[in-house]
Amino acid sequence: MYRLFAVTLPGLEPFVRQELLDLNLALPAQPSGEGDPETGGVEFEGSLSDLYRANLHLRTANRVLARLGELDAVSFAELRKKASHLPWEEFLHPGQPVALRVTCQKSRLYHSDGVAERVAGAIADRLRKPVERLKADDESLQSPQLVTVRLVNDHATLSIDSSGALLHRRGYRLETAKAPLRETLAAGLLLAAGWDGLAPLLDPFCGSGTIPIEAALLARRIAPGKNRRFVFMDWPNYNPTLWTAQLDAAFAGQIPLPGPILASDRDAGAIRITQANAERAGVADSLQLTCCALSSIQPPVGPGWMVTNPPYGVRVSSSKDLRNLYAQLGNVLQQHCLGWEVGFLCNSDFMAGFTRLKFDQKLSLVNGGIPVRFYQGRVSLDSRKGK
Repeated sequence: MYRLFAVTLPGLEPFVRQELLDLNLALPAQPSGEGDPETGGVEFEGSLSDLYRANLHLRTANRVLARLGELDAVSFAELRKKASHLPWEEFLHPGQPVALRVTCQKSRLYHSDGVAERVAGAIADRLRKPVERLKADDESLQSPQLVTVRLVNDHATLSIDSSGALLHRRGYRLETAKAPLRETLAAGLLLAAGWDGLAPLLDPFCGSGTIPIEAALLARRIAPGKNRRFVFMDWPNYNPTLWTAQLDAAFAGQIPLPGPILASDRDAGAIRITQANAERAGVADSLQLTCCALSSIQPPVGPGWMVTNPPYGVRVSSSKDLRNLYAQLGNVLQQHCLGWEVGFLCNSDFMAGFTRLKFDQKLSLVNGGIPVRFYQGRVSLDSRKGK
C-alpha cells in the first residue's frame, strides 16, 4: 500500500475528499481534536491500481503524489544519507532526469537549492548513476519526473508525482476563449453547486465550453483522464495490465446523458470553440449550443441549475464597467429561472451585489491566481435583496 496525496486548489479539498470516497479509496482516520485538515490536498491510501484509478477519475485534483518517505534531518549530510535509503528504484530509472521542487519552513536546512542538490545526490547514490536536474513545467506534456520535498521543523516529506502534466489537462481543450477556466475548477463548481446531473444545466457565458463539457463528463460518468498520458507510465513498476483494467472499467461505467446541458455565449467564436472542444471530449451530442446574448436565453420550463463564470474586471478589462451585466443577470434569473439554483464566480462582493440576489453560500477559491468567490443561491419570488 502507498501513502498518496491528491493536490488541489485551496477550497476544493472537500470535493476531492468526496471524490475519493466515491471511488472507494481509503482515507486515513482523522484523529480526534487534530483540527483543520491539511489545506491544498487530501491524503489517502491505496495500491498501485488505486493510484491509477485516482489519476483516471479525479475531476477536482491537480495531481496525485506518492509519498516516498519521511525523515528528520538537521544537516545536509544527514539528509542525503537518509534520503538514499528510500525506494527510488520503484519510480525512477538509473540516470533519469528529475525536477525537484523544495519548500523549507522553520528548519535548519533553509536553502531550498541546497536541499534539492542533496536529494538528487541521494537518488544517484541509490541508483548508482548521476542524476540530471531539470526545471519543472506543470503545463508541459513532456515535463521531467517531479520530486517534491517539504521540510518543516527539520522534518522532511519526500514525494514523487504520478500525474505528469496537471490533471486539468484532459486533452480536449486545444482552443480557448477569453479568460479560460481550468477544467478542475469547473468540475469543482459543479460539485459545489450540488447539480444532480439530471436537471437542466445552463451556462450563459460558456466561453470555450469548460463548464458544460465538464458537466457532460460528470453526468455521463466519463473518466476525465481517459484520453491522456500519465507520468506513472514511465515508472519501472508500471503495470499495463492494471492500467488497462482500470480503463475498461471506466468505459463500462459510462451512461447516456440523463438531462439537457445548455451552453450559450454572445460571441460566435466562443460557440465555435466550444463545439470543437466538445467534439474532442466526445460529448458534442450532449450539449445544446446557442449564440445569443444573456437577455435572449430561453431556459427550459421547470427547475434547473445555472452554473457560470461571467466576466469580471480583473479577468477581462480593469476599466470596463460590468455593473449593468450583473444587474441584467439578476433580472434574467428572476424573470426566466424561478426555482433554479444559481452559482457563479466573481472576484467582488460589490459586483455580485448588483444581481440583487440573496446568496446561501460564498465559497472562497482562486482562479488564475485571482482570489474569487463562488456565489450560490436559489432564485425565488423573495430571493431579491430587500424583498
